[in-house]
Amino acid sequence: MRRLRYKILTLTLAGASFLNPVFSASIASTPASVDSSSLPNEEVVKNALKEFESLSNKERKNRIKDVKKTMKEYRADKKAGKASDTDTLLLAILAILLPPLAVYLKENAITSKFWISLLLCFLFWIPAVIFALLVVFDAI
Repeated sequence: MRRLRYKILTLTLAGASFLNPVFSASIASTPASVDSSSLPNEEVVKNALKEFESLSNKERKNRIKDVKKTMKEYRADKKAGKASDTDTLLLAILAILLPPLAVYLKENAITSKFWISLLLCFLFWIPAVIFALLVVFDAI
């Protein structure tokens, strides 16, 4: 989900800076920083490690087992192609605004579906939107 938001934000900023030089100058003047809400504070990490080290061996094993179970479920869902509801919603909105980009993000590669979407986008907008929505909702 974060990777999808990062890609959309990056492409949006790149497009805006290409279209509007004043906007790009204002972006260049601000320091580039990582979203602080997504990264934990160093103190928080140290405290979490101390807390984990203070647990008994049985509690540690239970926590590690829970984490492994959660990761296994996540990988199985990812391998099955299940996307979260927010990913699908964002891709559906993006399919209406920029159909080829939505198809690219859904497929994670430049495939024949992407080229069809791009061609439809150049020819007619509505068929490109319909095609992108079909790809996003896995109807095609």
